[in-house]
Amino acid sequence: MSKPGQSPTVGAVESMPELPPRVFQRISALIYRSAGIELKEGKQALVTARLNKKLRESGCRSYEDYLTQIESDRTGESLIALIDALSTNYTSFLREKTHFEYLKKILPQFTSRGNLEIWCAAASTGEEPYTLAITLLEALGTEALSRCRILGTDISTRALAAARAGVYPIDRLQDVPKEWFSKYWLRGEGSSQGMCKIKPEVARMIEFRRLNLIEGFTHARAFPIVFCRNVMIYFDKSTQERVVNRMSTFLNPGGYLFVGHSESLTGLAHELECVAPAVYRKRGEQK
Repeated sequence: MSKPGQSPTVGAVESMPELPPRVFQRISALIYRSAGIELKEGKQALVTARLNKKLRESGCRSYEDYLTQIESDRTGESLIALIDALSTNYTSFLREKTHFEYLKKILPQFTSRGNLEIWCAAASTGEEPYTLAITLLEALGTEALSRCRILGTDISTRALAAARAGVYPIDRLQDVPKEWFSKYWLRGEGSSQGMCKIKPEVARMIEFRRLNLIEGFTHARAFPIVFCRNVMIYFDKSTQERVVNRMSTFLNPGGYLFVGHSESLTGLAHELECVAPAVYRKRGEQK
């Protein structure tokens, strides 16, 4: 043990307090209320691991004090930081590839009428919206640079910062066609060796914005295509139904909603029809 005035011994591990069950329940209720994320029993170890750093940064002596700090922060920034710490941001380029093939099939329905806007509602660290942008460029050529726009939203400010930067380890692109790499990425050199950055002209096709899907939100207009994949698995049925119907109001008649292959709208009340695996279409004539 170090004496007063001395630095702690190198390699010493600072013990962190355990997460009491009552506090886990308070955190679960707060996250469900604020973000719709359901933290089920058995997630205590995960929550403890992710909150240890936040507890140290807060200067609080206990999880109870940390929660009180969050609840008393009127700016909401402490709550956003908590959601950031507990949200899962796993994603990859060309994830569930068949969806991008299906997108290319339906593109003529929309691009023949003018410009195209797509909403990517769970943008995470950017892999999905960048894959969408590249899919549009592959299908339409450089014409997509002026005619296509993507809105990428996510609840995590940390994930959105990474998405805006557009910088990734090269090994994250191992499932991407080789010709894509030279066309759409810049290879890092020197201290950035082993990294790559999305080209500026691709990045300009996308606007990233923070959005909580369970809160009230508005868009200037509806979209013909919405991707909301692999986020509803963290919601319970009632939250899923609320989110799907809210997104449906921002989907043009005849427009398409893409969800994750592990997700289903079965058992939810909605106005969409399934037209392909994990692809739904809003009834009505396209505008």
